Amino acid sequence: MSETPKNTLQYRVDGPEHAPVLVLGPSLGTTWHMWDRQIPELAGVWRIVRFDLPGHGGAPALPAVSVGELGDRLIATLDELGVQRFGYAGSAIGAAVGADLALRHPQRLASLALIAASARFGTADEFRQRGVVVRSNGMDPMARSAPERWFTPAYAAAQPAIVEWAVQMVRTTDPGCYIAACEALAAFDIRADLARIGVPTLVLAGAEDRVTGPGDARTLVAGVPDARLAVVPGAAHLAPVEQPAAVTDLLVHHFSTTWHETLAAIPVPAAPPLAAVPQPPQTLHVPVPMATEPVPSPEPAAGRPDPYEHGMKLRREVLGDARVDAETAGADGFTADFQELATRYAWGEVWARDGLDRRTRAVVALAALVAGGHLDEVAAHTRAALRAGLTPDEIKEVLLQTSVYCGLPAAGAAFGAAAAVIREETTPQP
Repeated sequence: MSETPKNTLQYRVDGPEHAPVLVLGPSLGTTWHMWDRQIPELAGVWRIVRFDLPGHGGAPALPAVSVGELGDRLIATLDELGVQRFGYAGSAIGAAVGADLALRHPQRLASLALIAASARFGTADEFRQRGVVVRSNGMDPMARSAPERWFTPAYAAAQPAIVEWAVQMVRTTDPGCYIAACEALAAFDIRADLARIGVPTLVLAGAEDRVTGPGDARTLVAGVPDARLAVVPGAAHLAPVEQPAAVTDLLVHHFSTTWHETLAAIPVPAAPPLAAVPQPPQTLHVPVPMATEPVPSPEPAAGRPDPYEHGMKLRREVLGDARVDAETAGADGFTADFQELATRYAWGEVWARDGLDRRTRAVVALAALVAGGHLDEVAAHTRAALRAGLTPDEIKEVLLQTSVYCGLPAAGAAFGAAAAVIREETTPQP
């Protein structure tokens, strides 16, 4: 373990000093201890570097706002260790970091394993609502629901000590760092970039994973040119914990057979045949031609980039995909120009300005809507305010302020609309 500067990650190293380096990345809400049962065998051949996400496992609470920033911090950490080329295996958000490294630092990566992974994790709305729940209720709702997401019911019933360990891992995670990680996953989407991943890749899924299951894994395998699929029976989302022997065997087999350049001079124990794993995982080899680079659209005559694309991205981040999809799907020949105008001007120009942060803009928007009597928009912007980081108490204060300057009837109606949204958004999902 090390002291952790702001631009690096807390890490631990196991295994022979001069062996090839294999980096293991954790899932959201876990620590490097999720890999404990893989270490005895993997560290016999590789030098294992495990890291914690910010605010997890006692790591400094320095939130990372994107998967790319996590990747940059990992590269800075490996630079400090003098590690240039390495293999990488990651779970969930740890897998997202691995895919990001394969896209942005392909020269550093020798081989890749993506566990419980997806090219896009659920929907942005789901992760942003999770952030609202944590901001309003703390980590307890996430901790209590973790066993159901991570393990099969049979395993959870048979292993109460491990279930309690999982709950405590999540409960002790820094809320701000957890929310930032949710925001990072909300923005993560590499579906259009899969063909650019050029390293040998194992995509591993738990057969009973309801978070990122075999369907997500098959999408990755279909898109990554040199990828194969392994489905582990009797495992849910946290397969390295629930089925450690099967996952270890698959990792040893993958890294010892694909990492030719690095391992050529190093004796590697013979990997067990895949048939030794109960109900052998499926494997696919699906070569995909490299995608053609898109032709950039010409810039507007004014000489600066068209704000429409950035405006649509920001509009979705603030209002949520469900709201924007409904608005744009309903556009026709009469209303489509208005939708484009709103996206380009209101979102791409005004909301995108640097003069105010998003929280402040959310406050101004709520107050202006009440003042203007646009109460049908209060619900959507209450949801946006929660996802921008305002608490229910702060929204209450904004609406109380409007009661003085905009009148009690308008503020009363706004309170009713906002209260319904706050109950919906801050109530943990069963």
